[in-house]
Amino acid sequence: MAEATAPAETDDVMRRVWRKVGIRIIPLIGLAYVMSYIDRANLGYVAQPLKKSLGMTTGQVGLASALFFLGYILVEIPSNMMLSRFGARKWITRILVSWGLVTMGTALVRNVGQFYAMRILLGFAEAGLAAGILLYMTFWFPRRQRAWAMSTFFLMIPLSGIIGSPLAAGMLSWGEQLTGFTGWRSLFLVEGLVTIVSGLVIYRFLPDRPADATWLTPEEKDAIQRRLTLETAQHNAHGALTDVRQALLSARVWMLAVVFFAIVFGLYPIAFFLPTMISTFTGHDSATSNVTSVLLAAIPSAVAIIVMLVWAKSAARRTVVFSTAVPLAFAVVGLLLATFVHDGVLFVAAFCVSVSGIYTAMAQFWRLPPLCLTGAAAASGIALINSVSNVSGFIGPYLTGAIEDATGDFTYALLLIALIMTIGLVILLTAGRKTERTTARDPLPRTDPTEKVTRTDAPLP
Repeated sequence: MAEATAPAETDDVMRRVWRKVGIRIIPLIGLAYVMSYIDRANLGYVAQPLKKSLGMTTGQVGLASALFFLGYILVEIPSNMMLSRFGARKWITRILVSWGLVTMGTALVRNVGQFYAMRILLGFAEAGLAAGILLYMTFWFPRRQRAWAMSTFFLMIPLSGIIGSPLAAGMLSWGEQLTGFTGWRSLFLVEGLVTIVSGLVIYRFLPDRPADATWLTPEEKDAIQRRLTLETAQHNAHGALTDVRQALLSARVWMLAVVFFAIVFGLYPIAFFLPTMISTFTGHDSATSNVTSVLLAAIPSAVAIIVMLVWAKSAARRTVVFSTAVPLAFAVVGLLLATFVHDGVLFVAAFCVSVSGIYTAMAQFWRLPPLCLTGAAAASGIALINSVSNVSGFIGPYLTGAIEDATGDFTYALLLIALIMTIGLVILLTAGRKTERTTARDPLPRTDPTEKVTRTDAPLP
């Protein structure tokens, strides 16, 4: 065990190393993720003016939201394999630049058919980003560090809501004066341009692996790689899957995919339709109401950031299943509360609970798959889980819009979302616990055998 107790790997030294890695890596991949979720949510921000401009119904807006996921689902696994082959820096840059161009092109559509076509192209262009980033995280962070790393990274989702809502409101109000295009067209144009610039920044500064990071010393690179290699060996010894075929045919991986499907099933309908839902309490037809509802939709995201930060500290000392199940249960409760309130303030408060639960559960869930997937199996398995979850992105918004068209409100759609998430919670508490028990042993030896708890798994100060 001499290597494990070398001075370069003492707890204090490694805490500084992980802090350095977190500061250098997470903001860059977080930038890509922020742009991704802003781009997905912008359809919800402009749903009202879009329907007027192109003559779309709520159901057609839901279908447009869903069509994005056709290409995304089909290309996600091949995309992750390409990332493994060409490197994260080049492949993530390719994704951002291509989807930025498609987003800018969306500003030029003239009818519903063209809009549908651009949404399908956008899915193909953006496919693989989320799964690629999640795979990339496993190149840098061992199991103990993933609690805080994943929690910090997934803050980018609610942050995208905080950034995207004022941006959308600004474009709806002043976009025509700034760009010469109407508000919703200006939003697509500006977001596409920012996405391309983000891709160029990532190409310049993102290292593929620790060995490529010029800001790490040789000793720090060796320490990180030693821990990752040892963890992989331990997981393999405990029966982790190692190749593509194993991952794609594994019942364990498919069960995890169903769980994440259920979690994400609540995400996209809320992202796409929350401003529209809020507008029912502020008036349907005025331009002021559109802007107000978009701004109010940012409140749940702001609350979610606080909840995710607080929960991350507790989750680092608890099992992955517990850390995921509790916020998921709160997400269900928030949705149920939202169906029974008839006041705008209480409605937004209920969604604060639900959105916080969904985002927090997403962050904690992704600590689970790397426990049973390594090597090529990690690339394909993570992509499979994320790909299956994106089926919910196709089904959820479409059903939500169709149900609203048929019933005149979103009550039954919210109840359906709550039911799907409850099923996911039940599966998590059964299949998820079995997965976690098989890898319950700590894969890394401690610096001091008499030490009760190492502090390297704690959130960064």
